[in-house]
Amino acid sequence: MSRWRSPLGATFVLAVVLLAGVSGWLLTDPATSRADALRTGGLAGGAVVALYALWLNDRRRKVEENRQQVERARYELEQLRAERDRDRVTDERFAKSVELLGNEADQVRVGALHALVGLARGRSDYTQTVLDILCAYLRMPSTMDDRERQVRNTAQRLLTELLPPAGDGPDYDLDLTGADLRYFDPSGRRIGTLVMRDAQLHESTNFSDCEFTGPAWLTRATAHGRFRCENAKFGKRAWFSGTTFAGPAEFTGTTFAGEANFKNAVFSDDALLGATFVNALDLYETRFDGRVDLSSVRPSDTVSLYNTLVYSTRIELPEHWTTELADEHTRIIDRRS
Repeated sequence: MSRWRSPLGATFVLAVVLLAGVSGWLLTDPATSRADALRTGGLAGGAVVALYALWLNDRRRKVEENRQQVERARYELEQLRAERDRDRVTDERFAKSVELLGNEADQVRVGALHALVGLARGRSDYTQTVLDILCAYLRMPSTMDDRERQVRNTAQRLLTELLPPAGDGPDYDLDLTGADLRYFDPSGRRIGTLVMRDAQLHESTNFSDCEFTGPAWLTRATAHGRFRCENAKFGKRAWFSGTTFAGPAEFTGTTFAGEANFKNAVFSDDALLGATFVNALDLYETRFDGRVDLSSVRPSDTVSLYNTLVYSTRIELPEHWTTELADEHTRIIDRRS
């Protein structure tokens, strides 16, 4: 009985009935031959079969679409589960690496640093967090023994390698407040906001060709060796107020788009400030003990020269500036004032 209730059985019965009915009805007309009657009845029955075939194809199409939707949903669910598993594993590796930074063995700490940087390279959303951790490690007081120095050198190198090259990539911030650094060299890198207040920069420091997209704060920092910052670009304010440059300081070719503040800064050696100052230059009570080159300052630049002292005869100044001796001190003044 179920076979006759199926669409196929009903279609077969309807096709036979139409064939017989149409043929029989046409045969009642004497003008219609038996062949024509059978042909017409066959067409009527065939039309019913064709309609059934169309319905069957549409049903198969819908079934296939539903199957594909189910497979797609299953695939997306598996992908989501795999992604969550990766996130869980990554979070566990991250937490373990951070924990190992406190290990007493220097080899373990170096391995933890490399593991953190590896995570950042594989997951860009971890980069700023890893940079923050590297900066925090460098801000910690150091025993300065040879093994710890190697660990800190590794942290400095990995930190600079994580930064994108100048002119390309996202902006990452660095907070190295009070850090004790040696041979710090992020040259040619792109940096967002840089905070190095009270930092101790030993040996040489190289910011040449860097691009600073955020403000740079080096207030009260001390550069014990050569300080290179040639052909760099400061997109916002650059604060060197109270900074001590014990070695040569080179800013040749650098562009300061924001305010360049050297208030109360001390240049104990050569100071080559042949830079472009787009906004303003503050030399309030700045002291130059060695050679000084400020010849690139333009007459239109906004400059503060209050009590700016020089203790060298090797002075290169713009034409509208000169020096005067007062109270046994040589000061730089603006002729137009």
